[in-house]
Amino acid sequence: MTTAITSVSSTADCNGAQIRAHCRHLATVVTIRGEIDAFNVDQVGEHVRRFVLRDNPVVLDLSAVTHFSSAGIALFCVLDEECRAAGVEWMIVANPVVNALLGDSSDPAEALFPVTRSVHEALRYLADGINWRRQLVLPLVKKSA
Repeated sequence: MTTAITSVSSTADCNGAQIRAHCRHLATVVTIRGEIDAFNVDQVGEHVRRFVLRDNPVVLDLSAVTHFSSAGIALFCVLDEECRAAGVEWMIVANPVVNALLGDSSDPAEALFPVTRSVHEALRYLADGINWRRQLVLPLVKKSA
């Protein structure tokens, strides 16, 4: 895990991919616009991994990606590994360009990565998960009180 960043005031350019992060209440939303290919995937991955912070979910918004080569799958693999190591939930907001390589699985259990259709849907999913965990813990807290 790398250095923590809590806010970003500008857009980073990674050889055709523009990256901007917004820290929200439920997650850090990392938006990528432009192209992700073999020439910039390592640079994009390095920049995105800076936002993997313990106890802070990450939403990778790729809805404005115009080109996504198969090299982009490596970005997802590395991000998935980083998030698992940090104990962080993450989601991909995919568009048709990204879904073409991921395969548009309608069953989330069959998907290789956590994919959703919008940032709003991703944040709602994360909020539902928080509420679900609270409901599981609340009876335990009451018993120990």
